Amino acid sequence: MTPSWWRGRTVFITGHTGFKGAWLCLLLDRLGAKVRGYSLPPPTDPSLFNLASAYELAETQNADVRDLPKLTEALRQSGAEMVIHLAAQSLVRQSYLDPVGTYGTNLLGTVNLLEAVRQAGEGVRAVVVVTTDKCYENREAARGYLETDALGGHDPYSSSKACAELATSAYRRSFFDGTTTAIASARAGNVIGGGDWSRDRLIPDLLTAFAAGKRAVIRNPDAVRPWQFVLDPLCGYLNLMEHLMEEGRAFAEAWNFGPMNEEARPVRWIADQMAGHWSDGAAWEPSPSRQPHEAAYLKLDAGKAMERLLWRPHTDLPTALKWTAQWYKAWHRGENVRRISQDQIDEFLQLPDR
Repeated sequence: MTPSWWRGRTVFITGHTGFKGAWLCLLLDRLGAKVRGYSLPPPTDPSLFNLASAYELAETQNADVRDLPKLTEALRQSGAEMVIHLAAQSLVRQSYLDPVGTYGTNLLGTVNLLEAVRQAGEGVRAVVVVTTDKCYENREAARGYLETDALGGHDPYSSSKACAELATSAYRRSFFDGTTTAIASARAGNVIGGGDWSRDRLIPDLLTAFAAGKRAVIRNPDAVRPWQFVLDPLCGYLNLMEHLMEEGRAFAEAWNFGPMNEEARPVRWIADQMAGHWSDGAAWEPSPSRQPHEAAYLKLDAGKAMERLLWRPHTDLPTALKWTAQWYKAWHRGENVRRISQDQIDEFLQLPDR
């Protein structure tokens, strides 16, 4: 990513009120870019978007990506040449409770976004559709999944994201072949960082329990995931966007943005590390109840992004965990959330590639 490239540019972002979306608003503001956001209100209370006053940094329309006419008009009115699609139902367990809503948002919402881009004509030059590492047909392989591996998904969330990938590929080949609009998809691992209060996510569950003086209950302590600090994949998306804008369709394909291979760690290791960072008697225990199916082993191979985009994660896992714990502790002390977040962005941008 080239920070100076973003100065003065306008980006249309769906889902900008969520955890990753709020961090992206703060990052783009730091880079001097303008954000036009289309999203439902923040999905949690508290939320990073509200606590950091990110609404001051983005021209926002609160609406649903399942509403095609509103989405199309918002995109046209934004005047943006670049689109980042983040809007999603992003929780595996919630997808078991509401499969219809999950497919509606993740599949139909993505189709609507692509259709809105199609109707906008050649005013939109580049689109990054963000999906997930869970879009792959998980065979519990020890190696990291490649962009060429089969898509699939056991649970509705994973399946819906695989469907979104297929829809993106179909739209790219059916409607944008030979046009000046370049469309890519991006798949990231388990993202951590301050300001996430989503239910049934490891870090929020751990730190909520620790702050309350309770033992955190962990449902799958032996599951292995590719953990990464939130700013690493976000900078990957921006890096990809620069390539789409400058070199077009040569980069209009799927991309993995994951941590270094050795930083895929089991849940119990993460929980132990976070308990150590929190101290004050922080502890956890495994859930005694049976849990819905989730993949036991999942890793990403980001070699293609490292080779062709020259992207590298800036943070290692110990740093990501330390910064995450520091963020929540500062928030609990009543410190200014925007300042906490911007300080971490500034420190992140000073780090060399690994």
